[in-house]
Amino acid sequence: MDKHQAQDFIKKTFEQPFDKVRFTSFIKNLLKRIEETPATVYRGNLIPDAYEQYISSLERIGKYSDGEHKVDILIIKLKKETSLERARTMQRNFIAWYLNGSRGGVLKDAALAAFIAPDETDWRFSLVKMDYRFDEKGKVKEEFTPARRWSFLVGVN
Repeated sequence: MDKHQAQDFIKKTFEQPFDKVRFTSFIKNLLKRIEETPATVYRGNLIPDAYEQYISSLERIGKYSDGEHKVDILIIKLKKETSLERARTMQRNFIAWYLNGSRGGVLKDAALAAFIAPDETDWRFSLVKMDYRFDEKGKVKEEFTPARRWSFLVGVN
């Protein structure tokens, strides 16, 4: 892919309503070695009570590992339009819950996530990274600010 094609691809991905196929293709080009997994969907009682008023579903579409870091690729559907712009802390905390072993106790280092509003014209693209350290007994401890987030509001508007 040349520079012009790459720029066009990025525009089509981030200046349009959310499209799962386009998003997945972007992630594959970004990371090169993503392991596509059978879609794992959390909804209903699998969403913790603290987030049930905001989150409709969470879907893992793949994972990436460079041998040292584990990153999951997620699509999170929100229940309300206002949650896209005004609930960034909730979104970060939800991903932190997910990364902290919600999937069978396996810790993940980060997630690349698409947060989708119900109308799907605007969406949020986020990288959420956990900061872990080990205590003197060798157990994992979260840092004081457990999740860091880089986030971009994208889409039609």
